[in-house]
Amino acid sequence: MLMPKRVKYRKPHSAPRIKGKAKRGVEVSFGEYGLKALEPKWITARQIEAARITLSRYVSKKGKVWIRIFPDKAVTKHPAETRMGKGKGAPDHWVAVVKPGRVMFEIEGITETEAREAMRLASAKLPISTKFVARLAH
Repeated sequence: MLMPKRVKYRKPHSAPRIKGKAKRGVEVSFGEYGLKALEPKWITARQIEAARITLSRYVSKKGKVWIRIFPDKAVTKHPAETRMGKGKGAPDHWVAVVKPGRVMFEIEGITETEAREAMRLASAKLPISTKFVARLAH
């Protein structure tokens, strides 16, 4: 599963809400087709991995897959059945902060209909609504 090798701070602040649209990573840059986020949300490393496996299986040896998001934010949690207080809990899992407009996955080497189906299957593994996008022809 994806996670940083090391971080500057073990327990980051958990922002109450994700404001605004994505500033970078909004265009398909590596592959031919992409999956764009339409909602703000924390995407966990497990969800990214589930979507990646789905894409890899569908693409198999024909194409190539890029993951454009990385879970670099730790989410802390207290153990089950623990009383309130006693400070902040231990890091539990990692999330990627995704804003609307962010291209999360990219594919190349397969037809558009195959890419649409692969992205539809991968989208089912994610907790947000997404949109299929194609690279702008220059």
